[in-house]
Amino acid sequence: MEEVDRNQLKWLCCDNASRTNCFQRAVFLYKIPSSPNSNLSHSFKRRRCLAILSMAVIQKLQQQGKLEPISAAKGQKILANGAELSAWLNNKGPEPEETAVAAAGPSQTAPVLEFPASSAVLRRRKREWVVPPIRTPENDRGPFPKFIMQIRSSFAKEAKMVYSISGEGADQDPKGLFTINRISGFLFVTKPLDREAKDKYVLQAHAIAADGEDREDPMEVIVKVIDMNDNTPVFTQNSFLGTVPEASEIGLEFMTVTATDADDPNTDNADIRYSVLSQNPEEPDPAMFIINPVTGAIRVNAAGLDREKYPEYTLKVAAADMQGEGRVGTGTAVITVTDRNDHAPQFEQTSYSVSTPENKVGAVVVKMPVTDGDEPQSPAWTAKFRIINGNSGGFFTVNTGPNKQKGIITTVKPLDFEQNSKFTLLVAAENDAPFAKPLTTSTATVIVNVLDVNEAPVFDPEEQVISKPEDLPVHSTLTVYSATDPDTTRTQKVTYRVGSDPAGWLSVDGETGLVKVRRPMDRESPFVKDDRYKALILAMDDDPTPATGTGTLVIEFKDVNDNAPTIEERMIRLCNKQSAPVLLSVKDEDEPGFAAPYRV
Repeated sequence: MEEVDRNQLKWLCCDNASRTNCFQRAVFLYKIPSSPNSNLSHSFKRRRCLAILSMAVIQKLQQQGKLEPISAAKGQKILANGAELSAWLNNKGPEPEETAVAAAGPSQTAPVLEFPASSAVLRRRKREWVVPPIRTPENDRGPFPKFIMQIRSSFAKEAKMVYSISGEGADQDPKGLFTINRISGFLFVTKPLDREAKDKYVLQAHAIAADGEDREDPMEVIVKVIDMNDNTPVFTQNSFLGTVPEASEIGLEFMTVTATDADDPNTDNADIRYSVLSQNPEEPDPAMFIINPVTGAIRVNAAGLDREKYPEYTLKVAAADMQGEGRVGTGTAVITVTDRNDHAPQFEQTSYSVSTPENKVGAVVVKMPVTDGDEPQSPAWTAKFRIINGNSGGFFTVNTGPNKQKGIITTVKPLDFEQNSKFTLLVAAENDAPFAKPLTTSTATVIVNVLDVNEAPVFDPEEQVISKPEDLPVHSTLTVYSATDPDTTRTQKVTYRVGSDPAGWLSVDGETGLVKVRRPMDRESPFVKDDRYKALILAMDDDPTPATGTGTLVIEFKDVNDNAPTIEERMIRLCNKQSAPVLLSVKDEDEPGFAAPYRV
């Protein structure tokens, strides 16, 4: 059998006085061959240390087949009969080359935890002893009380020892969970442990000689509860709610489900994997969605999301621990498909032929309803319209009606039948929201027939200004003020008459529009403002529904000396002796050229 590597040894140093006790406490479980020149013998120089193998190393070497187990009795016999042992104990000969190892306990298989003076299960960290924790599984079925460890004093073979424990689970809540046999030091657990309730217990082990002598310091014993997979993953919500836009691209991540597991998060017992168990409805693809097994993120897995056909999906999702191989919890994800503009508005009619009278601004030409498959009142449903052809003169505009589903064309400029009697408009319908994907825009053709209306004769210019002297004789010709009829497609006669002549000075020939002086005119008349006199001349056609046009004739009067000066003082007083000059106030209605200076 191959020799044990020195790096696999644990060293326990003892002074000369306690060497015998150290050696007596060690039980040989394995025989390690050696020679007088072995390196192991060199390690025992100065008779100061006893090498023992730790429990962990023993188990590892045993599993690897490097050490041959022997009984404790055989090990003791080797110690009792070895020639080297006697010399070593009396400080007279070489140390034995056998290695002492930790005992397995009274039953030779039960774990033993000894107080620090000679414990084989301790490991050294700097200058203090660290007692490895005792590990015991949760949910053990018993029977109870169940043995978990033996506590043993290094003085147990020299004196009868009495053992006790204190701390969590002993004399502190939860009291009575752990008990110890006062004589043997056997440590028991009295009922199943629950790691999720408490994952470790800190106890203090006490060993006192039967005569009352306190030979050992209290030793801290930590009992760690080993996690078992006894908890099913639980989703954090009863139902997860998510939304996804229709017509979404494959791979879009839009919601996440989460579950928790009360088991140890550092073990596979709480390592969760997610999956989709079912989808309702299954159209248009039974795998419309896929879930990230690690994060729980749900994303789109297939094309064809259509709110108008399938507005909602319900997924049954699972969360399984042990990386998907353990306990399974289920939950629900409700996915609402939100509207996107995947339907273009459609005209109920694609062509219209309408008529509208000429010369009317704001006239409603036509109303064009549309339909849309998107969600009502949403921006993807509300329509807007534009004239894309046939409105080069800017005579028309189109607006959206109050219900957001109707285009209304009105006139913004007066139409003229004589100039253009027909318009052909091309109108397109769109939505307030942009299309989610390329869609064909719906259009409608509107033929607008302009209705001829009897239009009033038109004076040219609308206001005619002439300049005449105010003293023109009666019947004198002032001007010819005529109008034309815009209804070129009609044969109509235009006649004239005076519409407004405040002073009654004018007359007009009904056939020709010749304006003459009817009564003497006076620039100084109160009807004249700033030397200007205004009169209205009317032109009428002979249509069954006659139309009348109006023109304004403005006469600018040239002043003549037709007013004598007047003295405002009607009486003056003069003295025949030494009379003083008197200043008279003289007024003349004429312009300055026909007024002062005056003479008497």
